[in-house]
Amino acid sequence: MLQDRRPAPKPAPARPERSPWRCLRSRSMRWWSTANLFSNLGTWMQLTVQNLLVLQLTGSAAMTGLSLSVQAAPGLLVGLLGGAAVDAWPRKLTAAVSQAVLGAMAFTTAALVAFHMLNVPVLMMMAAITGLVATVDGPATSLLGNDLVPESDVPSAIALGSVVHSVGRLAGTALAGVTIAVVGEAGAYVVNGLSFLFVSAVIPFLRPVARERKAAPTTPRRGRATAEQGMGLREGLAFFASRRRLVALAVITAVSAVLGRNYALTLATLVTGPLHGGAAAYGVVSTVLAVGGTAGAVLAGRMRRPSVRLVAVLAAAGGLLQIVVGCAPLLLMVLMVVVPMAIVESISDTAATTILQTDPPAHMRGRVLGVWNSISTGWGLAGPPALGLLIQVAGARGALVAGGLIIAGVIGAGALAHGRRARVAPVPTRAAFVTAS
Repeated sequence: MLQDRRPAPKPAPARPERSPWRCLRSRSMRWWSTANLFSNLGTWMQLTVQNLLVLQLTGSAAMTGLSLSVQAAPGLLVGLLGGAAVDAWPRKLTAAVSQAVLGAMAFTTAALVAFHMLNVPVLMMMAAITGLVATVDGPATSLLGNDLVPESDVPSAIALGSVVHSVGRLAGTALAGVTIAVVGEAGAYVVNGLSFLFVSAVIPFLRPVARERKAAPTTPRRGRATAEQGMGLREGLAFFASRRRLVALAVITAVSAVLGRNYALTLATLVTGPLHGGAAAYGVVSTVLAVGGTAGAVLAGRMRRPSVRLVAVLAAAGGLLQIVVGCAPLLLMVLMVVVPMAIVESISDTAATTILQTDPPAHMRGRVLGVWNSISTGWGLAGPPALGLLIQVAGARGALVAGGLIIAGVIGAGALAHGRRARVAPVPTRAAFVTAS
């Protein structure tokens, strides 16, 4: 009997998994996501209660806005220092301690509320300290979550974090009223403090994935100690400025954030003004935006290695959709367009965050996030007043259309400049290769 000597067929190469939930294969990520959900619920609950307390103490919406600005200001002033600390200190320990400190701040505020010792200056001081701790906690917790999965699954982890954030925001805001009615304002702060302690308790049991670390770039200061390199603020700024793709990402995101994503201003003015809707109509638009954003986060989880070009294309598409919204004659048309607009924004955000957290070498990621925290806080504080002035001058429709045109124009000009630079770049000659070798 003859035997078949034909070689066995080679197995087909495994296709990379693109499930948006693939990061949940990691047990540590499952625990981390659960802890983050509780933390987000508590944070949004506390933020809602904080706004109500300021209104009760002052009766001023302006003071409420000021309290939010005071909490955000440390990110602008010392964001880079916080990122440098994350690079220099053990990440799990840094995240656990920062979460515990935030929990202690919540418990302290609860005691002040319970004993009627809270006033506006004290509340502002607590908000500033909370913002200062957040400059370390933000980069530490973000990078720790990414450490729990392989690098190809980082987009999935970030997208899952976006879904958790959206759910926590909606549920936490809704639960704030119920919590206040049952246990009062002090009780709401206690609940948030417990959520921070839960995260701190989970962190020691997390198991990061072992990865090959990218080699540190050689510099004239090679002899310095590792800890000193980790705390180098100038190195962080220099690295960020030297990476064209990071600078391009910052320009794209800044223009989009200032002129395209302040929907609380533009869409609220459009719906309640030219479209003659009320608060209920804007509530529907906000809900549709939240649903679209969550759907976009799920779709974004399928990415593996997003690029700056993808972020630029999505941002330009968002600008064009914004123009359509600005020209929409009916509320129904606005509702139809804001869904893809929110999806595009969510995917773009996830792609940009993935680039920020994976492009730099591991020893620089905290400082890169620190630089990003500082500049993004800057446009976050300056953007709403600038956009408000544009709305006052051009109206809601004019602001949406002008903003969309500027976004698309800036990205188009950047693409042309990049293409021209690529065409005129000198081609290495054979002599150059010989010299280099």
